[in-house]
Amino acid sequence: MSPARTARALAREAITREILDSARARLATDGPAALSLRAVARDVEMVSSAVYRYFPSRDALLTALLIEAYDELGHAAEAADAGVSDRSDTAARWLATFRAVRAWCVAHPGEFGLLYGTPVPGYAAPRDTVDPATRVVRVLVRIVGDAYAAGARPPVVPAAPAGADPGIVAPALAFIAEHGLMADSDLSDDELPEVVRRALMAWTALFGTLSFELFGHLVGSVTDPEAWLDEVALRLGADLGIRA
Repeated sequence: MSPARTARALAREAITREILDSARARLATDGPAALSLRAVARDVEMVSSAVYRYFPSRDALLTALLIEAYDELGHAAEAADAGVSDRSDTAARWLATFRAVRAWCVAHPGEFGLLYGTPVPGYAAPRDTVDPATRVVRVLVRIVGDAYAAGARPPVVPAAPAGADPGIVAPALAFIAEHGLMADSDLSDDELPEVVRRALMAWTALFGTLSFELFGHLVGSVTDPEAWLDEVALRLGADLGIRA
């Protein structure tokens, strides 16, 4: 690459970063549904037509924001898990991951609203957002798999309700198999679907709890949302057989 082309590439990268930063600030003040390229263009002191050279539509900008935010959140979860030096202490890894996810979401409420809030009217996220969006759950499932490889098992619970669909978690089972997330868990074919059910419940309960906190629905119910999430994490972990 010639020096001139390198300079152009660096300039484009810098302007793209400025546009994304402005858009992320707009998420916090205006919300995802109100995000507009015109407003972002004003923030970065560019004409709208110039911004379209970097992001051809609002949907393209939303997609870039989604991928970036999911990747940041996923990195926070992965780093928290990797930061637990005793890899056999799956309870510590589980709690550290929950705490890191909460810390990122509380620090980025605008981005959280884009990822887990009300869908933006008229926008459908493309397939290339799926892999970044699953980074957190992959961390959680790996921890579960490591716990079971070491001999942990979930407590016995009542059988599934009569008429329950045995294939209801088939897509999740296929995803786990595709990514090899529980290949060493030593679970039987009969045990795995129940474990996946519980892991899915833990994942959805994590973000449901955070949604209640960030959208103000825990006010008047708990005094300390941070401590409350710790309780949620520990109980969900115990339901999966992950104990200190």
